[in-house]
Amino acid sequence: MNTELQHLLLVYATYVIAAGSPGPSNMRIMGVAMQQGRQAALTLAAGVVTGSIFWGMMAATGISVLLTRYAEVLTALKIFGGLYLLFLAFRAGRAALIPEEQATAGAFTPASSRTALYRQGLLMHLGNPKSVLAWIALVTLGLGSDASWQGVAVILGGCAVLSVTIFCGYAVLFSTTPMVRLYRRARRWIEGALSIVFGFAGLRLLLART
Repeated sequence: MNTELQHLLLVYATYVIAAGSPGPSNMRIMGVAMQQGRQAALTLAAGVVTGSIFWGMMAATGISVLLTRYAEVLTALKIFGGLYLLFLAFRAGRAALIPEEQATAGAFTPASSRTALYRQGLLMHLGNPKSVLAWIALVTLGLGSDASWQGVAVILGGCAVLSVTIFCGYAVLFSTTPMVRLYRRARRWIEGALSIVFGFAGLRLLLART
């Protein structure tokens, strides 16, 4: 196995671990899948995938290096992302406090439109400066100073496929009948857990150093 192939496999493995680990995006996809169904979750996942690919292209073209040199840009992204996560924490917390009678009657958290869901997934990823830094690390890991555009394309293309597989996989898995039944039985606990995850991630993003 040559060095280039080893580096490529390392990049792919690193991306799978980073993207597949439970985080705000995956938790949100899981919640939407169980609450609103597969199509809604896939739409949200499409927004997340788009944001991921966007940052990947930024990293590959070197534009993101400029972002790392200007602290105010990353600070703005951090503030935006943190506030957005806190907003999601508020929504999940409010849903967790809705009595079961109202939830059963359909009085809680109306289904979002596809446009709103796609935008939500996109904004979650675009508002997270850690996505930029993670992509810079991935590109640096897989490419040398004399990297060709073919090598860049292979990394971006492979990670794009993995991104679709991972995020859409969450959408499909958690929209299955057993998962939907689980959500209905433990709705308030699940929404409460989502609220805690979003709140923690938002505060961590706001308070972390650039």
